[in-house]
Amino acid sequence: MAKGILLVGFDFTNAHEDEFHDWYDLEHVPERERVPGFGACDRWISVQSPKHAVATYELDDLDVLRSPAYRAIAGENLTVWSKRVTAMCKRLIRFEGTQILPGDQLAPKNAGGLLVNAMNVDPAHEAEFNEWYDHEHIPALSAVPGTLAARRYRDSGGTHRYVALYHLASPDVQVSDAWKKAANSPWTDKLRPFFRDHLRIPARHYARAR
Repeated sequence: MAKGILLVGFDFTNAHEDEFHDWYDLEHVPERERVPGFGACDRWISVQSPKHAVATYELDDLDVLRSPAYRAIAGENLTVWSKRVTAMCKRLIRFEGTQILPGDQLAPKNAGGLLVNAMNVDPAHEAEFNEWYDHEHIPALSAVPGTLAARRYRDSGGTHRYVALYHLASPDVQVSDAWKKAANSPWTDKLRPFFRDHLRIPARHYARAR
Protein backbone atom coordinates (compact mmCIF):
# COMPACT_ATOMS: atom_id res chain seq x y z
CA MET A 1 0.00 0.00 0.00
CA ALA A 2 1.27 3.50 -0.84
CA LYS A 3 2.72 5.57 1.95
CA GLY A 4 0.96 8.73 3.11
CA ILE A 5 1.93 12.16 4.35
CA LEU A 6 0.33 14.71 6.60
CA LEU A 7 1.84 18.14 5.99
CA VAL A 8 0.79 21.23 7.92
CA GLY A 9 2.12 24.76 7.52
CA PHE A 10 1.51 27.72 9.86
CA ASP A 11 2.30 31.41 9.85
CA PHE A 12 2.88 31.99 13.57
CA THR A 13 3.63 35.72 13.32
CA ASN A 14 0.80 36.56 15.74
CA ALA A 15 1.62 33.81 18.24
CA HIS A 16 4.18 33.88 21.03
CA GLU A 17 7.21 32.22 19.44
CA ASP A 18 8.42 30.43 22.57
CA GLU A 19 4.95 29.07 23.28
CA PHE A 20 4.45 28.01 19.66
CA HIS A 21 7.62 25.90 19.74
CA ASP A 22 6.92 24.56 23.24
CA TRP A 23 3.44 23.47 22.19
CA TYR A 24 4.71 21.73 19.06
CA ASP A 25 7.71 20.09 20.73
CA LEU A 26 6.25 19.16 24.10
CA GLU A 27 2.66 18.25 23.28
CA HIS A 28 1.56 18.24 19.64
CA VAL A 29 4.30 16.17 18.01
CA PRO A 30 4.65 13.68 20.91
CA GLU A 31 0.89 13.04 20.79
CA ARG A 32 1.14 12.08 17.13
CA GLU A 33 4.30 10.04 17.54
CA ARG A 34 2.31 7.75 19.85
CA VAL A 35 -0.40 7.06 17.24
CA PRO A 36 0.06 3.68 15.49
CA GLY A 37 0.90 4.23 11.83
CA PHE A 38 2.76 7.52 12.30
CA GLY A 39 6.42 7.43 11.34
CA ALA A 40 8.95 10.27 11.35
CA CYS A 41 7.53 13.58 12.56
CA ASP A 42 9.78 16.44 11.53
CA ARG A 43 9.58 20.20 11.84
CA TRP A 44 10.91 22.82 9.44
CA ILE A 45 11.27 26.61 9.38
CA SER A 46 11.03 28.62 6.16
CA VAL A 47 14.30 30.22 5.11
CA GLN A 48 12.40 33.05 3.42
CA SER A 49 9.84 33.73 6.17
CA PRO A 50 11.20 32.68 9.60
CA LYS A 51 7.72 32.87 11.13
CA HIS A 52 6.45 30.21 8.73
CA ALA A 53 6.70 26.65 10.07
CA VAL A 54 6.02 23.30 8.43
CA ALA A 55 5.51 19.91 10.06
CA THR A 56 5.73 16.65 8.09
CA TYR A 57 4.27 13.42 9.44
CA GLU A 58 5.13 10.21 7.61
CA LEU A 59 2.17 7.78 7.56
CA ASP A 60 1.89 4.09 6.82
CA ASP A 61 -1.11 5.14 4.70
CA LEU A 62 -3.93 7.68 4.86
CA ASP A 63 -6.17 5.30 6.82
CA VAL A 64 -4.10 6.27 9.87
CA LEU A 65 -5.90 9.66 9.86
CA ARG A 66 -9.25 7.87 10.16
CA SER A 67 -8.17 5.62 13.02
CA PRO A 68 -9.71 5.94 16.50
CA ALA A 69 -6.27 6.69 17.96
CA TYR A 70 -5.78 9.70 15.71
CA ARG A 71 -9.36 10.95 15.98
CA ALA A 72 -8.99 10.93 19.74
CA ILE A 73 -6.40 13.75 19.52
CA ALA A 74 -7.53 15.62 16.39
CA GLY A 75 -10.41 17.81 15.23
CA GLU A 76 -12.85 18.54 18.03
CA ASN A 77 -10.61 16.55 20.38
CA LEU A 78 -7.66 18.93 20.13
CA THR A 79 -6.35 19.95 23.52
CA VAL A 80 -7.03 23.35 25.04
CA TRP A 81 -3.41 24.27 24.38
CA SER A 82 -3.72 23.25 20.72
CA LYS A 83 -6.85 25.33 20.26
CA ARG A 84 -5.24 28.33 21.95
CA VAL A 85 -2.06 28.29 19.87
CA THR A 86 -3.61 27.49 16.51
CA ALA A 87 -6.18 30.27 16.99
CA MET A 88 -3.27 32.73 16.93
CA CYS A 89 -1.80 31.25 13.74
CA LYS A 90 -2.72 31.41 10.08
CA ARG A 91 -2.77 28.06 8.35
CA LEU A 92 -0.72 28.05 5.14
CA ILE A 93 -1.56 24.50 4.11
CA ARG A 94 -2.91 21.23 5.41
CA PHE A 95 -2.24 18.41 3.00
CA GLU A 96 -3.18 14.75 3.41
CA GLY A 97 -1.64 12.93 0.49
CA THR A 98 -0.87 9.52 -0.91
CA GLN A 99 2.63 9.00 -2.29
CA ILE A 100 2.34 8.58 -6.06
CA LEU A 101 6.08 8.62 -6.82
CA PRO A 102 7.93 6.47 -6.06
CA GLY A 103 5.14 5.07 -3.86
CA ASP A 104 6.69 3.70 -0.68
CA GLN A 105 9.85 5.73 -0.05
CA LEU A 106 10.54 6.88 3.49
CA ALA A 107 12.00 10.27 4.35
CA PRO A 108 15.78 10.30 4.88
CA LYS A 109 16.91 10.85 8.46
CA ASN A 110 19.75 13.29 7.80
CA ALA A 111 18.12 16.07 5.77
CA GLY A 112 19.07 19.61 6.68
CA GLY A 113 16.58 21.16 4.30
CA LEU A 114 13.18 20.61 2.75
CA LEU A 115 11.48 22.11 -0.28
CA VAL A 116 7.68 21.98 -0.35
CA ASN A 117 6.09 22.54 -3.76
CA ALA A 118 2.29 22.50 -3.60
CA MET A 119 -0.03 23.33 -6.48
CA ASN A 120 -3.11 22.66 -8.50
CA VAL A 121 -3.05 22.40 -12.27
CA ASP A 122 -5.41 23.29 -15.07
CA PRO A 123 -7.49 20.10 -15.56
CA ALA A 124 -7.01 20.23 -19.34
CA HIS A 125 -3.24 19.84 -18.84
CA GLU A 126 -3.22 17.49 -15.83
CA ALA A 127 -2.24 14.37 -17.76
CA GLU A 128 0.76 16.09 -19.36
CA PHE A 129 1.62 17.71 -16.01
CA ASN A 130 1.93 14.28 -14.39
CA GLU A 131 3.94 12.91 -17.29
CA TRP A 132 6.34 15.86 -17.06
CA TYR A 133 6.70 15.56 -13.30
CA ASP A 134 7.26 11.80 -13.29
CA HIS A 135 9.48 11.44 -16.34
CA GLU A 136 11.46 14.68 -16.47
CA HIS A 137 11.15 16.96 -13.45
CA ILE A 138 11.57 14.55 -10.53
CA PRO A 139 14.36 12.53 -12.21
CA ALA A 140 16.28 15.73 -13.04
CA LEU A 141 16.01 17.17 -9.52
CA SER A 142 16.78 13.80 -7.93
CA ALA A 143 20.14 13.86 -9.72
CA VAL A 144 21.17 17.26 -8.31
CA PRO A 145 23.99 16.94 -5.76
CA GLY A 146 22.52 17.34 -2.30
CA THR A 147 19.07 16.00 -3.15
CA LEU A 148 18.44 13.14 -0.71
CA ALA A 149 14.88 12.24 -1.70
CA ALA A 150 12.26 13.50 -4.16
CA ARG A 151 8.67 12.31 -3.71
CA ARG A 152 5.24 13.26 -5.09
CA TYR A 153 1.86 13.13 -3.38
CA ARG A 154 -1.77 13.57 -4.40
CA ASP A 155 -4.61 14.81 -2.16
CA SER A 156 -8.12 14.18 -3.43
CA GLY A 157 -9.92 16.69 -1.24
CA GLY A 158 -7.66 19.46 0.03
CA THR A 159 -6.79 22.94 -1.18
CA HIS A 160 -3.81 21.62 -3.14
CA ARG A 161 -4.09 18.48 -5.24
CA TYR A 162 -0.35 17.90 -5.66
CA VAL A 163 2.70 18.26 -3.42
CA ALA A 164 6.31 17.46 -4.24
CA LEU A 165 8.64 17.08 -1.25
CA TYR A 166 12.38 17.34 -1.70
CA HIS A 167 14.61 16.42 1.23
CA LEU A 168 17.94 18.18 0.83
CA ALA A 169 21.35 18.11 2.46
CA SER A 170 20.81 21.82 3.17
CA PRO A 171 18.34 24.51 2.07
CA ASP A 172 21.05 25.95 -0.19
CA VAL A 173 20.68 23.03 -2.61
CA GLN A 174 17.48 24.50 -4.06
CA VAL A 175 19.25 27.75 -5.03
CA SER A 176 22.32 26.08 -6.54
CA ASP A 177 23.18 26.43 -10.22
CA ALA A 178 22.71 22.68 -10.66
CA TRP A 179 19.20 22.88 -9.22
CA LYS A 180 18.21 25.85 -11.36
CA LYS A 181 19.46 24.10 -14.48
CA ALA A 182 17.57 20.90 -13.64
CA ALA A 183 14.37 22.74 -12.68
CA ASN A 184 14.06 24.69 -15.91
CA SER A 185 13.51 23.17 -19.32
CA PRO A 186 11.39 23.86 -22.40
CA TRP A 187 8.82 21.38 -21.10
CA THR A 188 8.74 23.17 -17.73
CA ASP A 189 8.26 26.53 -19.42
CA LYS A 190 5.40 25.12 -21.47
CA LEU A 191 3.50 23.84 -18.40
CA ARG A 192 4.23 26.60 -15.89
CA PRO A 193 1.34 28.86 -17.09
CA PHE A 194 -1.09 26.08 -16.13
CA PHE A 195 -0.01 25.88 -12.46
CA ARG A 196 -2.60 27.16 -10.01
CA ASP A 197 -2.40 28.12 -6.30
CA HIS A 198 1.35 27.52 -6.28
CA LEU A 199 2.91 27.42 -2.80
CA ARG A 200 6.69 27.04 -2.55
CA ILE A 201 8.36 26.80 0.87
CA PRO A 202 12.11 26.23 1.12
CA ALA A 203 12.93 25.38 4.72
CA ARG A 204 15.65 24.34 7.12
CA HIS A 205 15.30 21.50 9.57
CA TYR A 206 14.14 22.75 12.95
CA ALA A 207 16.10 21.70 16.01
CA ARG A 208 14.93 22.65 19.49
CA ALA A 209 17.35 24.91 21.33
CA ARG A 210 18.91 23.18 24.29
